[in-house]
Amino acid sequence: MRPGTYETLTADERVEFGFFLTDGETRVLLHDSEITEEVETGDEVEVFLFLDFNDRLAATMKKPMIHEGEYEWLEVVDVVESMGAFVNIGLSKDALAANDILPEDHEVWPEAGDKLYCTLRITNNGRFFARPAPEEIVTEKAIPAAREVFNKNVSGHVYRSIPAGSFILTIEGYKGFIHHTQVQRVPRLGEFVTGRVIDVKEDGSLNVSLLPRIHEAQGGDAEKIFEYMESRGGAMPYGDKSDPEDIKERFGMSKGAFKRGLGYLMKEKKVYQEDGWTYKTKLKED
Repeated sequence: MRPGTYETLTADERVEFGFFLTDGETRVLLHDSEITEEVETGDEVEVFLFLDFNDRLAATMKKPMIHEGEYEWLEVVDVVESMGAFVNIGLSKDALAANDILPEDHEVWPEAGDKLYCTLRITNNGRFFARPAPEEIVTEKAIPAAREVFNKNVSGHVYRSIPAGSFILTIEGYKGFIHHTQVQRVPRLGEFVTGRVIDVKEDGSLNVSLLPRIHEAQGGDAEKIFEYMESRGGAMPYGDKSDPEDIKERFGMSKGAFKRGLGYLMKEKKVYQEDGWTYKTKLKED
């Protein structure tokens, strides 16, 4: 008997914390926490073998979500800097996506709750490792997108991250690429993102942008400007004539984005300008 295999064993002895199972020569423990249906002494039980946290051969009636050669989205449950990311495979023991197969930039490592598209690899000594799908597997799984999805929103998980950008597989099954210039923040490996299709290539794959559309950006920039004004009692020493460097330092946006955001607020009659300052309209009314 070895880890990572299914065996049909006989329930040989009931003990306080489970059953000992046997194949006639070797006995392994089926802990109560690993039992999914009623077992009696003498029953034949199909189990999956694994190494417990003390590296002892153990049995479970639970079935792993994936096997070697199969690929699924698996949820990250923990990240250890010196080791890598642990993913849930449906057993009491998780599989490790080792740090040597994760991006060199730790800033884009997955976090708990992210999902990795990977398969299970079981070593000769019974260790469970999660291996991300190679590009050819993702290409085989992906479906080509029609031109009609241009400028539509798509959502999916990042399955690969390189310095030039991030690759995603969308809910619909489209394969997409997000260039590093099309993000405000580089997404993590395994992160679920939503973006806009900016190109549908001949092979049906997508180029995707995570940057907001102009009208969405205006709203976001306007909100940032308005919040700053409110923090100052409804007035600020900035307007559409202000120095671009001052704008960049204060708001973290370009002069053009600032003017669009300010123009949006003025159009909504929330602010007005006077002598180089900008005021909340309510102040004038008061």
